[in-house]
Amino acid sequence: MGLNFRKSFKVAPGVRVNVSKSGVGASFGGKGLRYSVNSRGQRRTTVGIPGSGLSYTNTSSSGRAYKTSAYNRSAELAKKQREFEKLQEIERNRLEVELFENKIEKMKSVHKECDDEKNWQEIRNTPPPFPKGVRGPNEDAALKVYEEYKPGFFAKLFKQDEKRKSELFEKIELARKEDLSDYQEWQRMISVAENILQGDIDTYFEVIEEFAPLDDLLEFGSGFEFFAIEPDVMEIEFDVHPQTVVPTQTLSLTKTGKLSVKDTTKTAYYDIQQDYVSSCVIRIVRDMFALLPLNIVYIHAIENRLNSATGHHENNTILSVKFDKSTLKKLNFDAIDCSDALSNFEHRMKFRKTKGFDEVDRLVVK
Repeated sequence: MGLNFRKSFKVAPGVRVNVSKSGVGASFGGKGLRYSVNSRGQRRTTVGIPGSGLSYTNTSSSGRAYKTSAYNRSAELAKKQREFEKLQEIERNRLEVELFENKIEKMKSVHKECDDEKNWQEIRNTPPPFPKGVRGPNEDAALKVYEEYKPGFFAKLFKQDEKRKSELFEKIELARKEDLSDYQEWQRMISVAENILQGDIDTYFEVIEEFAPLDDLLEFGSGFEFFAIEPDVMEIEFDVHPQTVVPTQTLSLTKTGKLSVKDTTKTAYYDIQQDYVSSCVIRIVRDMFALLPLNIVYIHAIENRLNSATGHHENNTILSVKFDKSTLKKLNFDAIDCSDALSNFEHRMKFRKTKGFDEVDRLVVK
């Protein structure tokens, strides 16, 4: 408890001046009736029956009535400003909580964001944009505009018709280049499709680089390395960083709209880790099966950890799964629990609710 000091001076019969840290005040009257006022504008009236111990006190502010509407309006606006600032704080808090909840939801639903399957047979049979040796559609359109151009009166008067014709002729040349580019792109696409269908592994890697199906996982700090064993078998190393990705604090709103920040419990923290890693692994294999004519994909989740015995960071395999395409297609991805879904496949995982992932021996590619 802090110390409070107060001094009181009698200046006249029944009149005293009181001095304290909170300000200066004066009191008037004696037993049974006393009236006091302080420098903050507060007024207090005390009425009592001497000797009875009964009294009544009424406290009020200065009650000053301002004469102009500007002063009265100022008080109203100040009140509204305080209310608005309170609402702004509540909205900021609500946004922070929504961002937090959205991040957790994204981490658990990564597997649902799969690309559409590529039908390489259909791509190889795609007809050319126009027959070889014939003008392309872009050049045709530009040539038609050129031939139908008729200079107006002012164009002739100011000799602008030749300039306009020159511009239209340049557009014909640009259109011809666009047609050539479209035709060459079609040829390249057909060549890629043929190589994919023939099981050319180098083309597999080109397609992965060009389509970049897993780029959105990079926001979680993930990295990938691909190894093609056979035309229908691929091995993938997936660098995962659950300790830096999964939040260690949980955000929520109180009933009054204030932001509540609490440490995430161990079980909740590691549960999110497991869901995140499992969801990413399923997402990776879904994209690989959609992009390439594979039947088997091995995925190893790698985490960089500190080895307390050596003092060095080492890459540890924390999850290793062998996925086959036929089994994966049977899963309902909107309803599965990704951690539980791994039981459908040969896999290795050591996970404890209060400690998370342990290192495992990866599956050997067969």
